[in-house]
Amino acid sequence: MPPHDAGTEKTEPAFAEPWHAELFAVTHTLSASGHFSWSDWTDQFAIALKLANNNGSPKDGSDYYDIWLVTFEEFLIARDLANASDLADLKHAWTQAYLSTPHGDPVALKKVGE
Repeated sequence: MPPHDAGTEKTEPAFAEPWHAELFAVTHTLSASGHFSWSDWTDQFAIALKLANNNGSPKDGSDYYDIWLVTFEEFLIARDLANASDLADLKHAWTQAYLSTPHGDPVALKKVGE
């Protein structure tokens, strides 16, 4: 679910999963560092949310950060801040790290050359 306003009476956390908070933080940090404007990002994300809604996305917001992630990757590629091949390699590395990590242990990528 998307974060709720701090002034609401809802008691659920602002981020349902740690990666949601991390994704938000990375997006915000890149914007705050001048790589793109927050309004450019939110305009792009709003379009993606509308498209997802028009294409039958769940109405409960459960896919909000999934949409954010896909849109963010496309956004970074379109602005030459990332490339598709490097992102695919990184996803593969994380998948392999996750699959080879014993349950309960933190997942970590090996440094290049290890």
